[in-house]
Amino acid sequence: MRNVLRSVCLLMVVACALQYAKAAPVLMISIDGMKPEYVTHADEHGLKIPTLRRFLREGVHAEGVMPVVPSVTYPDHTTLITGVWPSVHGIYNNMLFDPKMQYNGAWYWYADSIKVPTLWDVAHNAHLHTASIGWPVSMNARSVDTLIPEFWRQDSFAPESGNPQDAYMMDAISRPEGMLAERQKRLGAYMLGNDTTVEGDRTKTRYAVDVIEREHPGLLTLHLSSLDEYEHINGPFSAEANATLEALDGMVSELVDAALKADPKTAIVIVSDHGFAHIDHAFNVAIPFIEAGLVEVAPAAHGGGVKVKSWKAEPWATGGMAAIMLHDDKDEATREKVRALLAKLAADPNNGITEIIEGDAAKRSGGFPDAAFLLVLKPGYITGGAYSGPLVSDQVAGKGTHGYMNSFAEMHASFFVMGQGIAKGRNVGQIDMRRVAPTVASLLGVSLPTASEPKLDVLQ
Repeated sequence: MRNVLRSVCLLMVVACALQYAKAAPVLMISIDGMKPEYVTHADEHGLKIPTLRRFLREGVHAEGVMPVVPSVTYPDHTTLITGVWPSVHGIYNNMLFDPKMQYNGAWYWYADSIKVPTLWDVAHNAHLHTASIGWPVSMNARSVDTLIPEFWRQDSFAPESGNPQDAYMMDAISRPEGMLAERQKRLGAYMLGNDTTVEGDRTKTRYAVDVIEREHPGLLTLHLSSLDEYEHINGPFSAEANATLEALDGMVSELVDAALKADPKTAIVIVSDHGFAHIDHAFNVAIPFIEAGLVEVAPAAHGGGVKVKSWKAEPWATGGMAAIMLHDDKDEATREKVRALLAKLAADPNNGITEIIEGDAAKRSGGFPDAAFLLVLKPGYITGGAYSGPLVSDQVAGKGTHGYMNSFAEMHASFFVMGQGIAKGRNVGQIDMRRVAPTVASLLGVSLPTASEPKLDVLQ
């Protein structure tokens, strides 16, 4: 028996040694809002993106990645580093549910809200140096050794309109202590919060390159957000969005060069969080709830607009859909009133509603575990924010959005990887976003046992 146990232990040691022999540093870059067609059909759109196109020849790519419900930035980015749905990891939307408008537009900024282990956690526990710049839901991520989180206090990031003392705030929330202040002396000012322009991404790229060159992290996660911004304003595949991606391609080239120079074994992973759809109508989802007496509003004391005095049922919008939340989940009279209201709204094709999902079916979607209903719009419609006026308007802010049901092809995200030992020219087809995190973990030589889907086969 002792010899058998010794043999088993020896096999386990060999297996671990083989796993770590394959381990490599990982640079994981998220290009927010990048539909896979930007790369897989680059010629059709006249795109000059030589670095991103390298991944098609020299690595593995997915034809499309099915995102989560809802298909918005913060839940998707958290799935990319945990391998589970929002109902499991706890990041249900970009912004917190704030039915009485008391949180001043707060987002899910804090890593403490994530309920399961992340790639940062398992890499750090394996004694790999971890780094992250601008990744959503990274504020106070204790397992990130070099951290500049995504966080902001204002909507305008022009230098002349920002609070210059926010530079102290950014330094205070970054780690290790004093790191950002020291780097700013060498690299120039970091953004005051969350600059979603191309220049903001250039700043994040400059800082990421410096971290790679000086610290050789085992895992670096980086979020580049300007493509999403220009797609919202101008629409997907617009001239402005295409020019932005071409600029981002140059930044990816800088990052790839720095990573491979630091360690030729580095695996470069390019992901995105969701796709994009053109929009031309706004369905102002709050109005029927106000008219039905389910939400009571009053004029706001300052700055115009309204405040919510009380609510029985209220929409929690995401762009292309809305979760309908009940104040009291046991209030069956209100539930029935909402059910009838939604049925009436869905019966009018002018409202752009493609589906109402309820109960167990809503829970099976993997998002909004506490929602009573999910109201799903069809591409072309967005959940508007008006509290009065027409129910449906053709006046929309911007020309593109996301946040629709994850099964819509327009919402498919991207996955590309290349590096030593990675297969060349392999297309893994359509994949579930939950497979990305365990795949990255395997490249790092660590395990992410809480991931709900298996890793992809990306090795030669």
